[in-house]
Amino acid sequence: MRLLMIALVALVLAACGGNAPVPKRLVVESDVGSWKYRRFQGPLLDIEVWVEGNKGEAYSASYITTASEKQGHIDDKDLVNVTVTKYERKDGVVRETVKLARRLAQEKGYQVNEKKIEGVRTLTILGPNEMWVMWPSGKYVVKVGAQGRDSVPGSMVESYGDRYPSQLPGGSLEGPLPAGPEDKPKKIEKDDYDPKNPKPDIDKYDPNKVKIPEKRVDPDADDEPEPADDAPKKKQKKKK
Repeated sequence: MRLLMIALVALVLAACGGNAPVPKRLVVESDVGSWKYRRFQGPLLDIEVWVEGNKGEAYSASYITTASEKQGHIDDKDLVNVTVTKYERKDGVVRETVKLARRLAQEKGYQVNEKKIEGVRTLTILGPNEMWVMWPSGKYVVKVGAQGRDSVPGSMVESYGDRYPSQLPGGSLEGPLPAGPEDKPKKIEKDDYDPKNPKPDIDKYDPNKVKIPEKRVDPDADDEPEPADDAPKKKQKKKK
């Protein structure tokens, strides 16, 4: 009955042309194509993409092949892990994901590329005995892969890409970094109005309605002010 309901929901979404909903615990806790769902973990506070001032927590799921389930033995090629990290806000998520990929690209032993997998724009990360793909989506980051692999299942990327549409910009590894919170113009806060000491609002100043008094200059006034009565007088030299 449960499988029938899932199939009906998938058919309705396909007919409407919409994306599948985000799972309650972020990861798909059911079989994905030929991959069998096996384990859930979370929340995990040790996240990979760290965004300053934007707290995140991760949830992960593991999947195995049908063949390994029947054999009762799991090799590296039979296992795929998916981790979804959720942040409080989407600010800085795309930028920091790209920065992480660029740092890995500079490290020895990692090959980082931008690639579309089943229509999902991803960052592919091939390292020593491991393969991962990742992409940002709003306030989420999705990571798919495992140790001992040199590829990732397209069906798994497609399933999660449907729930978390990629927002990775094209050419992100070579072009300018995506905008972050620090790139937004800062709002200038104005002081509260004080009736005893009002300050003019320059933004609303109208020179046609308000005239600033000009400073008067007395032409008969001496250039130097006269000394005060109690000011010390200069001593005059006596004539010989």
